[in-house]
Amino acid sequence: MIRLIKFDKVDFNRLINWIDSEESMIQFSGPIFDYPITHKQLDNYINTENRIVYKVIDADSEEVIGHAELNNIDYKNTSARICRILVGEKQYRNKGYGKAIINELVRFVFEDLNFHRLDLAVYDFNQQAINCYKDCGFEIEGLFIDNKKVGNGYWSTYNMSIINVN
Repeated sequence: MIRLIKFDKVDFNRLINWIDSEESMIQFSGPIFDYPITHKQLDNYINTENRIVYKVIDADSEEVIGHAELNNIDYKNTSARICRILVGEKQYRNKGYGKAIINELVRFVFEDLNFHRLDLAVYDFNQQAINCYKDCGFEIEGLFIDNKKVGNGYWSTYNMSIINVN
């Protein structure tokens, strides 16, 4: 259904165009970018150690439809974190691509890297994403209450993880 290919400078404008508001940027990226996202921010982003950034390709159309990242890659403790998952092309949303992205990242981390643990953070109101992660085998570990200030309010974040039992 999908392929993950290295995200590079030629992909910057596409991602910038997908993130059309400060709120959507925060939901997508958490605290690492300032709105609007710039080429300089993205250049720093792709050149950070212990991070692999992907563009998501639809296997049938060969169209770039999304974005995905593995972060906090820790070879000593054999763990990593899924971050910044986005199906940016709206016509591809709600068709199972998010689940395909997560499953491919889990497969890569557990089979290719032979890691033990994979985790992620998700805002507590994003029930669609939470359900997707649960469907992929992730379990909620805890809730960080009001840990992100957005506008005049606060958002809470679940931490979810999956353990490689093989």
